[in-house]
Amino acid sequence: MLKGCRTQALALTAVAIGALFALSPEEAAAQNLKIVMESRLGVLDPTITGAHQSRDHGYLIYDTLLALDADQTIQPQMVDAWEASEDGKTYTFTLRDGLAFHDGAPVTSADAVASIKRWAQRDRMGKVVMENVAEITTPDDKTFVIAQKEPSDLLLTAFAKPSGMPLFVMPERVAATPATEAITDYTGSGPFKFVADQFEPGARAFYEKNEAYVPRDEPPSWFAGGKVAKVDSIERIEMRDPMTALNALLNGEVDYLQAVPLDLIPMVPTDGSIVVHQQDMIGYQIGYRFNHLNPPFDNKAVRHAAMQAIGQEEGLLAQFGDPQFFQICGAAFGCGLPYESDVMADLVIESDVDGAKETLASSGYNGELVRILRASDVNTSEIPLVMAQKLREVGFNVDVESMDFMTMLSRRANMGPTGDGGWSIFVTSWHNVEISDPIRSFMVSAEGKDGYAGWPTEPRIAEGVKAFQLATSEEERKQITEDMQKIIYEEGIFAPQGSFARRGGWRSNVSGVIDAPANVFWNISVDK
Repeated sequence: MLKGCRTQALALTAVAIGALFALSPEEAAAQNLKIVMESRLGVLDPTITGAHQSRDHGYLIYDTLLALDADQTIQPQMVDAWEASEDGKTYTFTLRDGLAFHDGAPVTSADAVASIKRWAQRDRMGKVVMENVAEITTPDDKTFVIAQKEPSDLLLTAFAKPSGMPLFVMPERVAATPATEAITDYTGSGPFKFVADQFEPGARAFYEKNEAYVPRDEPPSWFAGGKVAKVDSIERIEMRDPMTALNALLNGEVDYLQAVPLDLIPMVPTDGSIVVHQQDMIGYQIGYRFNHLNPPFDNKAVRHAAMQAIGQEEGLLAQFGDPQFFQICGAAFGCGLPYESDVMADLVIESDVDGAKETLASSGYNGELVRILRASDVNTSEIPLVMAQKLREVGFNVDVESMDFMTMLSRRANMGPTGDGGWSIFVTSWHNVEISDPIRSFMVSAEGKDGYAGWPTEPRIAEGVKAFQLATSEEERKQITEDMQKIIYEEGIFAPQGSFARRGGWRSNVSGVIDAPANVFWNISVDK
């Protein structure tokens, strides 16, 4: 029945969309790439938010010092070379030739250092590695030197990490913007330029090729190698309805769709006109956080009752339908990743309604409202609805409030009680490269009001992060992460809800699409 309704809706929207995306003769002559991403672009500063919409925007207009290739090997990007001292404390970086910002100014070591310092105030991994930095100096315009208090190679990992908040390099004057304020100057260093006067929030964003960009010589691989802009422009078109977006792709009004709705894949023609492909083989972790500041989840026993009730399978089936599209996973740091653990995994995997009722009955819960924030336009939209149903089964008073993802990001900053617009639970997803260890994962943050939304306070998490950073063997790090997972679940800091991977879609006349954990648009050509 659902598929039949969606088919009808697709047909009804075709005429309106065709009129919206008609090309002028001048536009048709140029290589223009029209893309639709999963959720709207709301924040243009990729350093003050971990939102993937802002990250994807950042990769278009900025470059990075280091980058990961498809083998997950750290490669130089804006950096030409780096050298570590014998004691492992000091790293010297040299920028490569040909680097320039969109306004023509050369990229200097001062720009790089200013960008590092601003990024490190916001990024979780950046904060950790910078706590170990004693001094940063710039001997000349192409060289910067980072002296650490203790030997550690995690500095390179942090600079190269591709998601969450990548280390994008901005002009020094822009990076001087306080980390609590969004930038308003979008002068970048990457293969495309953001055309600010054509930005229509909630409707479209426009990027043009940076003719002066000098790519590396190596072939592109994930986020490394040559970032060659092969199209003249990219138009990011915002569509809240995934059915409308798919219809636009099928009819040729757009070229690329970040997320093809999984239940609509059978409707995609099999004649080769549309490519549906899983670009990312690592995937995303879904998880939820409680609000630890206010009732009812300021009570540890109430948090445990909720975790016992929720489980994973029912929500994943409601969201993705076919088990081939998801994986049940009880590991805080991801399944199939270096620090996978089954410690207390049953608590977050299984739904134990009877046990949850007993826990809730003895917890002191007094019927306080549980408000779940639901992002309706992303690949987690059904899970909060199932979560609410499970919580009601055991006796919780539950309200689900739906909104788009960018609105949810704003709402979840509210630390107040539900009566003042606050919330109790939010569901989100992070790429598995963003949660694969305790240094980079925001979901394990437990620094109270200074930490990530949910604001739990648990000093043992910070102690574990520090121990992980300074550990000298993988065996030691594995033990640290197992101990941390136990704390995370005992204290209800967060609970994973399994994992999934998107399927992207594009027209057959689009070539050069790069498989990577985030969507990047260099190397792509469009044969009109």
